[in-house]
Amino acid sequence: MNTVIADWFAHAQQAPEQAQREWRETGVALLPLGIRFVAVRLAEDLVHAAVDTAQPQELAARLTRLLNGPVIFDGRTMGGTYYALMRPRIGSPWKHQDLAPRLGVGTYLGVPNLDRRKPPGTYWTVLPRFEGDLCAPRAVESLIVHAVSVSQEPEQ
Repeated sequence: MNTVIADWFAHAQQAPEQAQREWRETGVALLPLGIRFVAVRLAEDLVHAAVDTAQPQELAARLTRLLNGPVIFDGRTMGGTYYALMRPRIGSPWKHQDLAPRLGVGTYLGVPNLDRRKPPGTYWTVLPRFEGDLCAPRAVESLIVHAVSVSQEPEQ
């Protein structure tokens, strides 16, 4: 596991050693959102519509190009959920809260250790590349808007 990146995530907690312990013991650390990063919860079908594939390697490649930042997949939830990790935008409204909620202060997210890159459970679909690597809010919004437009197109 890249220790610089892991340390950056671990410091989302007041006691970063707790995150390190959780990664060692369970492979997933429960981290608070809102200060260092936030997460946008994206339903699996929304992401599949946006990238036009469900094939894991192609999906990861397309999310890498579109979001240019880290994405976690949690397959333990109904149908699966993606979490795009994003920079916090203080005082900026999120227009997509009903469809793709932005989770922040008061919410915790299971963040896998950087070695978890495939199922089962929670794993990285797109790894962070460096300390502080996060998706730009505009990129996440574009993905959501595209998914909605594709979903609303009449089938031929």
